[in-house]
Amino acid sequence: MNIESLVSKAKQVCDNRGARFTPIREKVFRLLASAQGGVGAYDLLEQLKVTETGAKPATIYRALDFLAELGFIHKIESTNAFMLCHHFDHIHPVQLLICDTCGFVKELHSSVISHELNNLAAEGGFVVSGQTIEAHGKCESCRAS
Repeated sequence: MNIESLVSKAKQVCDNRGARFTPIREKVFRLLASAQGGVGAYDLLEQLKVTETGAKPATIYRALDFLAELGFIHKIESTNAFMLCHHFDHIHPVQLLICDTCGFVKELHSSVISHELNNLAAEGGFVVSGQTIEAHGKCESCRAS
C-alpha cells in the first residue's frame, strides 16, 4: 500500500475514534511509512526538523505515543526503534523478524504462535494482555552477501 493510501486510512481511523491526526502526527507517520526498517526517535526528530525547525524531543515522543496508542506503529523494544504497522485497522498478533546486519524488519501475524503463547501462559496462570515477539537474525539479502 502506498503512503497516500496509508495516510488516508489513518485519517479515517482517527475520525472513527474521535482522535486528531495533527500535521505533526501526520509528518511522523509519513516518515515511518517511508522507512524500510525500524527508526529511532532521534533519527525521526532530525528528519522532522527539516520541515519543523522548532521540533524538540518532546514533539517526537508525543507523536510516537499517539501513533502507538492508535496501533499505527510498533515499538521494537530490543533496538529502541519504531516502525509503521501496515495493518493498523484491526487488532492482530505481531512477530517481528529483525536483521542484525542491515536493520530490515519484517512483520508477521501468526495466530498459531499467538495462540500457543496464550495457552502456555494460561497453563501457568498468566493472562497475556499484549504481545510483540522479536526474533533477530539475518535477512535473505544479508545472508547472500
